[in-house]
Amino acid sequence: MNLQPNLPQGAGWQVYPKSVAQVLGSTYFLAGTEAGKRLGIVGDVAGFVGKRAGADADSPLLCPLTADNAAALRARLPWLRPQLLGLQKSAGCGDRLGLATPGHIRALRRVGGFSPVLAQQSMRENARAGRTPQQVLDDAMWGVFQEGWREPWGADADHLKTLADVDLCVAAGYTFYTVDPGAHVDNEAETSPAVVLQDKLQALPWDELEDSVESQRTRYLGRSFPLDGFDLRLDEATLARAAAKYGRAVAHTVRMYRHLASLTHHFELEMSVDETETPTSSEEHFFIASELQRLGVRWVSLAPRYVGRFEKGVDYIGDLREFEAEFARHATIARALGPYKLSIHSGSDKFSIYPLVARHAGELVHLKTSGTSYLEALRAIARVEPALFREILSFALQCYERDKATYHVSADPARVSPKLADGELASVLDSFDGRQVLHVTFGSVLERLGPRLKEILAAREEAHYAALEAHFLKHLSPFALRDQPQFDQ
Repeated sequence: MNLQPNLPQGAGWQVYPKSVAQVLGSTYFLAGTEAGKRLGIVGDVAGFVGKRAGADADSPLLCPLTADNAAALRARLPWLRPQLLGLQKSAGCGDRLGLATPGHIRALRRVGGFSPVLAQQSMRENARAGRTPQQVLDDAMWGVFQEGWREPWGADADHLKTLADVDLCVAAGYTFYTVDPGAHVDNEAETSPAVVLQDKLQALPWDELEDSVESQRTRYLGRSFPLDGFDLRLDEATLARAAAKYGRAVAHTVRMYRHLASLTHHFELEMSVDETETPTSSEEHFFIASELQRLGVRWVSLAPRYVGRFEKGVDYIGDLREFEAEFARHATIARALGPYKLSIHSGSDKFSIYPLVARHAGELVHLKTSGTSYLEALRAIARVEPALFREILSFALQCYERDKATYHVSADPARVSPKLADGELASVLDSFDGRQVLHVTFGSVLERLGPRLKEILAAREEAHYAALEAHFLKHLSPFALRDQPQFDQ
């Protein structure tokens, strides 16, 4: 950090140079002080709460990074407000600590071509991290301000399950809403015999779906839907299984969408069924999108449950040829019925599939990451404060069996050795088992050790940003490559 020559210098504080913005005769900047980061203002300070940096009435007002001051700053600097991103290629950069946005932006600047979703957190993650939707959005905004990012950026209210969740995030100012109707997906329909499927069909909420069994059969059966490269047909068994499996999920998504639309028009929607037990076939994807379209839902991205395993914090597990063949069909459907983006949930560290996704989806892709930023924060801790990392790792190993219950993971904590030299500690984050153990225990770790962890990262922020930048370059760069490998099919 270096002071700008046109700003008054003060004892005990320095300016983040990229943050400096001059608008309508006032200057705004982010300052690092002994008490933490502060918003600095020279000029019109109406609506802001803070203290003067000096005795002079013209000295900068230094303001704590509160929600009220964040809202006041967004009113002055429009690029600090999250925006709609449309069909541009995008990446969600989850941040469980509220400190990662500068590192994300540095990687995004180097790669180019991505519209970032810089505020992204699910309600489950908020509960475990002890944060609110407003805090998540504000933390991202301060990072945007610090790095001088003036391009559009989004804010994702991730994995919303209830109308109350929607209300909270609308009030906070989110622009991207991921509806998760996973609890309404009937996984048993995947293997149910025909007689059971018929019972499930009759029990669907047909009034909410504004439909009937007979009307649905008329729309789909006996028809061929020509797509680019293949014709899609739904026979009676396939249609019954798709409707029984996803009918209630469609109804719930419509309910959430209409409630959201009654509160705001400034939003984009994603529908996600990724956290379910069975893959979404191309016929099921076609059914979901067709039914949402019939019911008037407009969406910008959709996340099927892809074939293979998308476990947290590690690379894709499965047959890459099978994944590519299935993903290519999903991409064709997304172009034909939209276009809309295909969203890759649990997309962190899935390096083997990124070239395949880029090849078949092109710009119509949204890569969603979350826990990987927390892991890279721990990598920085391993390098600058080995003793704390050892404490975190030891506690995570104790908590893993309990904390893994709500995640798709398969790590064996017995394969994670805490007996390493200081210089070797970061290698835990390069191992399958170590990454997953540390990934899913973040809530327990933050509850016990969060203040110390954040204090050290704030003090050694450049090490933190460097770890994030390097890791996100690995995520984003494959989508910028022109020549993508392709498997024979």
